[in-house]
Amino acid sequence: MSMSHLYGTDGEDGVEMESFEVSDWDLQNEFNPHRQRHRQSKEEATYGVWAERDSDEERPSFGGKRSRDYSAPVNFISAGLKKSAAEDMSEEDSDEDEKPVKQEEIPKEFVPKKLKTGGNFKPSQKGFVGGTKSFMDFGSWERHTKGIGQKLLQKMGYVPGRGLGKNAQGIINPIEAKQRKGKGAVGAYGSERTNQSLQDFPVVDSEEEAEEEFQKELSQWRKDPNGGKKKPKYNYKTVEELKAKGRISKQLSAPQKELSQVKVIDMTGREQKVYYSYSQISHKHNIPDDSPQQPLGKDSKPQGFALPELEHNLQLLIDITEQEIIQNDRQLQYERDMVVNLTHEIQKMSEVLSHEETAINNLSKVLEMVEECERRMQPGCENPLTLDECAKIFETLQDKYYEEYRMSDRVDLAVAIVYPLMKDYFKNWDPLKDCTYGTEIIAKWKSLLENDQLLSHSGQDLSTDAFHRLMWEIWMPYVRNIVTQWQPRNCGSMVDFLDSWVHVVPVWILDNILDQLIFPKLQKEVESWNPLTDTVPIHSWIHPWLPLMQARLEPLYSPIRNKLANALQKWHPSDSSAKLILQPWKDVFTPGSWEAFMVKNIVPKLGMCLNELIINPHQQHMDAFYWVIDWEGMISVSSLVGLLEKHFFPKWLQVLCSWLSNSPNYEEITKWYLGWKSMFSDQVLAHPSIKDKFNEALDIMNRAVSSSVGGYMQPGARENIAYLTHTERRKDFQYEAMQERREAENMAQRGIGMAASSVPMNFKDLIQTKAEEHNIVFMPVIGKRHEGKQLYTFGRIVIYIDRGVVFVQGEKTWVPTSLQSLIDMAK
Repeated sequence: MSMSHLYGTDGEDGVEMESFEVSDWDLQNEFNPHRQRHRQSKEEATYGVWAERDSDEERPSFGGKRSRDYSAPVNFISAGLKKSAAEDMSEEDSDEDEKPVKQEEIPKEFVPKKLKTGGNFKPSQKGFVGGTKSFMDFGSWERHTKGIGQKLLQKMGYVPGRGLGKNAQGIINPIEAKQRKGKGAVGAYGSERTNQSLQDFPVVDSEEEAEEEFQKELSQWRKDPNGGKKKPKYNYKTVEELKAKGRISKQLSAPQKELSQVKVIDMTGREQKVYYSYSQISHKHNIPDDSPQQPLGKDSKPQGFALPELEHNLQLLIDITEQEIIQNDRQLQYERDMVVNLTHEIQKMSEVLSHEETAINNLSKVLEMVEECERRMQPGCENPLTLDECAKIFETLQDKYYEEYRMSDRVDLAVAIVYPLMKDYFKNWDPLKDCTYGTEIIAKWKSLLENDQLLSHSGQDLSTDAFHRLMWEIWMPYVRNIVTQWQPRNCGSMVDFLDSWVHVVPVWILDNILDQLIFPKLQKEVESWNPLTDTVPIHSWIHPWLPLMQARLEPLYSPIRNKLANALQKWHPSDSSAKLILQPWKDVFTPGSWEAFMVKNIVPKLGMCLNELIINPHQQHMDAFYWVIDWEGMISVSSLVGLLEKHFFPKWLQVLCSWLSNSPNYEEITKWYLGWKSMFSDQVLAHPSIKDKFNEALDIMNRAVSSSVGGYMQPGARENIAYLTHTERRKDFQYEAMQERREAENMAQRGIGMAASSVPMNFKDLIQTKAEEHNIVFMPVIGKRHEGKQLYTFGRIVIYIDRGVVFVQGEKTWVPTSLQSLIDMAK
């Protein structure tokens, strides 16, 4: 019995070997319901593996070999002969007869023409041979099983007829296979996509388009199958195309240019060639070559019509014509541009001509007006020119002929016309008697003559500013004359005069008057002043100058304090005239210098007066005390408290202790205590040292009341003293609470005010806030500008603001400075 269906054979020796690997046949027939199932015969059941088996029932092998039949005779087949068709058909019939399974038993749809597998299966072999199958029967093998796979899928939510996945996104039908036409590579026969893949994955496939394009390009190299000649293609160029080409590329040069007539020698070829323009080099490949023609080959055909010279000449004529068209178009465009340019030039020149004519007419009218003024200024003129009429003429020049007025030399014109009239106008003027005389007319001439671009603190601009020169040469001599005759103690008329002219006179002229004329007179008068003999107080003729001179008076304060200190050496506090003399200077002197003056000259005198005070409860003289308390507003609170602590309260407490030790009347002591306390102001009583002294007096009275246990005690004395103590301390507490509440309200109001006003909107507001904090005058100068910027006076300094920067006028130019430096200069 052969065991070849269980054991394989090894080569030609036929040695049977047991094979346990899983072959391709096993895999392909695993799910084949129609595969041949081996039924164990009676002989196999009896003998087992030693039972004999027919060779036809053996398991098919992938090698395609059958067990050798060594009993058959040896047949030799010639390799050089081919069997006939009849013999081939007979062999195929014999193979079909040998099959134990009929073809009708297997459906035709399961039998392909040829099994495309790795083995060499033949239709005669037994078992399932694979192939295509209808997808409607997919999974039908579960009819022969328990259907565990379908049940598991349904438990997990699978619905028959829908795809797998959470959202049923899987494909419903299995993947289809498409049979390739031949044995070529993938894609060699076009697209291999099935209808199912196109439906499930609709992707644009451009392989067909690429194939068509490839076939189109390939056909260009093939010979025309019809054998006909291609028709020649002609390229036509219109005149507009040539013009557009000439505008884009300007390689063609005009023949009249010198560059086009350059001689060029070409030595790149076999022979030397000479060209007379660069354009000929670009066309040299069109010139027929003089070299001999090459012999024709075997396959080449002779040309029937070949005239290279004619072709070259025709091409040359075409190129020359194109060049002429392009050059004519360029020339036409150039002429059109020239026409437009000349049109604009004519318009521009006409505008300039009209402007010049207008300027000539205006200048002629200005010249007529100036000549009329000169004629009326002659000595024998019947209608002499007045200052008001001259001002009206200058206003007319400024309003109607502004440009000519600005370009003209106003300084020379004003010197020639205005100065003589101004001298005649101020001929009989007395500034101290009529301080406002001429202010209106001078203010009018200031707007007419002053140069807005120039404003300085020195007299260096006299040659460029007619108004400054007018004030310095005409107005200033009258002021010098009147100041030399002026008495400093009669300050009212001079102060009124300068106040009325302060907005008209240039700043540097006003500074010159105050520094060079007024201050020396005041300094000389202060030196001659004697506070003991002069009946007129010095503040009556010094303080009126504070608004005008401000810090300029600082050098006068030191000699004034020295003279006042000398006068107070023999002074007694009973003389109240000293207070009347010193009180006006408290706000003028700086706080430090005023306090030093008081401590040195007044406080010692007051201390001596308190030492002389005698405290007698039965007969008290209060004159000395009143003399000291009267200086409370003049000296500081700390100085006054020091005087009381040192010279008053020790004696006062001593008298209280001695009074309490002699069985006093506590009602009188209470009245005496309250009476002395009412002599002091609230500001002095609020001082901690004064509070401590009065609290000490209350403690002494309480101890005196509580210590007299065995002796006689006035009825109700202890309760009265306790009530007094409680009342006084409650008053102190209420006063402190009221002060704290008042301070809190002030801080809140100050905070609201600062929140509303401390945040400046711009740099000008910040300067104004700083000026208010330091008591500095900050105001605009009316009608004055520098480069279009408004000028301001910051104290005695003239400034202007440009993009958040302060510019201060120096000697020759405007200098930027910081805000703190500006405040220091103003002080």
